[in-house]
Amino acid sequence: MEDLLNEAEQKILLNIARTAIESHVCNNNVNVDPCEERRLNYKNGCFVTIKQKGQLRGCIGNFQSQLPLFKEVAEMAVASASNDPRFYPLSISDLDSITLEISVLSPLVKIENIDEIKVGTHGIYLEQNRYRGVLLPQVAIENHWDRTTFLNQTCIKAGLPSTAWQDKDTDIYIFSAQVFGDTA
Repeated sequence: MEDLLNEAEQKILLNIARTAIESHVCNNNVNVDPCEERRLNYKNGCFVTIKQKGQLRGCIGNFQSQLPLFKEVAEMAVASASNDPRFYPLSISDLDSITLEISVLSPLVKIENIDEIKVGTHGIYLEQNRYRGVLLPQVAIENHWDRTTFLNQTCIKAGLPSTAWQDKDTDIYIFSAQVFGDTA
């Protein structure tokens, strides 16, 4: 990513995400104050990942946003806390035991050759007909995957056979992310 967020901007986004989650869980309401920082007003895609006791507890995002980044982070934080179909919504009792990670995304780039995928640098988004799957760059590192395993797992996440990335009608895209988190 060309214009990386500095530490202060990262802290602002993490605070916005946590405040949005807490406000939603406690009051079923989210208000996000305007944000003056220039880079936090860019329209970047992002994912917000919630972990509880080191385990995934929610992860939702968008590749493209019509909202400024700070508002998109708030929306994705609330969605991760309440709308990830893999998990039950967070409750008040969960709030003290979660950590947050934000991935600010680069635009998607369609590739024709899997050799363009750099494990640890790129995330993968693939689609075949109505099936779509995405894995963030850090997932391959956390699981010690090579490129082929990363592709296989992205297919599985999409609900496809693990080798569907080899099919002619599968489109593969890569992206990078600036990833940062808290230690709540």
